[in-house]
Amino acid sequence: MSAVDDAASQTARDLRDRRDLALVGRDRLLFENDLQRHAAELDAGVRDRRFLVVGGAGSIGRAVVRELFKRQPAALHVVDLSENGLAELVRDLRSSLGYLAQGGDFQAYCFDALGPELAALESAQSHTKPYDVVLNFSALKHVRSEKDPLTLMRMLRVNLLVTSRTLELARRCGATKYFCVSTDKAANPVSVMGASKSVMESLLVHRGQGVPISTARFANVLFSDGSLPDSWRRRQARGQPLVAPRDVRRYFVVEREAGLLCLFSTLLGQDREIFFPRLDPARHLVNFGDLLLRFLEAQGLEPREAASENEARALAAERPEDAPWWPIHRFDSDTSGEKEQEEFFADGESVDLERFAEIGIVTNHPKVDRETLDAFLTELDRLLESRTWTQPQLLDLMHRTLPFAHRVEERNLDQKM
Repeated sequence: MSAVDDAASQTARDLRDRRDLALVGRDRLLFENDLQRHAAELDAGVRDRRFLVVGGAGSIGRAVVRELFKRQPAALHVVDLSENGLAELVRDLRSSLGYLAQGGDFQAYCFDALGPELAALESAQSHTKPYDVVLNFSALKHVRSEKDPLTLMRMLRVNLLVTSRTLELARRCGATKYFCVSTDKAANPVSVMGASKSVMESLLVHRGQGVPISTARFANVLFSDGSLPDSWRRRQARGQPLVAPRDVRRYFVVEREAGLLCLFSTLLGQDREIFFPRLDPARHLVNFGDLLLRFLEAQGLEPREAASENEARALAAERPEDAPWWPIHRFDSDTSGEKEQEEFFADGESVDLERFAEIGIVTNHPKVDRETLDAFLTELDRLLESRTWTQPQLLDLMHRTLPFAHRVEERNLDQKM
């Protein structure tokens, strides 16, 4: 691809980012100053090195893959369970950045990181230099994942066992860095998902001996796959009503910001550090109900408020195709595991706000000791082998491992529109 084509592609992405940022009350990308100061370090940290990215077809993973790809690594291997996600990732890279220069090795593999294929991939690298850097973005990120015993077990396996497996792979490869994505919900968790990521941070510390590790806690990635704003676009495409809680506030970043935060943590983070975006609660926390109104306003549409889900569905069914309004339903949050307001660090965690202009760093002091962690993983394996686990068993195991202020309501997100 020519430099002109690459510049045109980046300009289109910049315009989209600016439109998205306007929805959350910002007019510029985060990390611009930090990127300018550290651009040479980031470029040098990628160029001519070999990267393995597990879970690379999701929203954050693909943003990081893109940042790595354009800095010309020697090898970039991407693993993901989503066949369609990988296909779109490859199409996007080929249509914007083209190909790696000088015979660079780019591969996209479709398999479950919990299966035998990961070990086979590692063995296939024995004839060449192993991976220099391993990044893991595999995660079940939805609070709704705690709603039943089967999905809950899958969440624990992905968020913890995939982490353990890929960390061991990095150690065997002699990798110079291992990165694993965390979440803002790991700070003072109120959901099992958040608690599982907090336990994962402890796992990284206890089992990361021999390979430097770092991670990042995130704001919501605006329009990321499966997010509530992403669902608004999908609902509109189907002529359906839009919904949002009116009492829940979140921080937001766009995909490129997510990719850059991970890149900074991977290449410039020191051992056991957790990076997070420095966002101001007074200026940057956004109410979902307000965000929905801005989303419609940006399209020149007026909201037509419905008092219930039934009324919202009825309004959508009768709405003319060219109507200047769209049916919405805003409600008070009443489902398990939802925080009213996100945070990036908890009381008692040491925070460095000096090294970067718009990135904060938490020193990773594990909340779960090694003995408790080992007992947790042993019991998880036992339950898996028994094939008879229950939701109360898994919840009790989590609470014994990491006592947390679990918000439990009668309803879960699958029982809402």
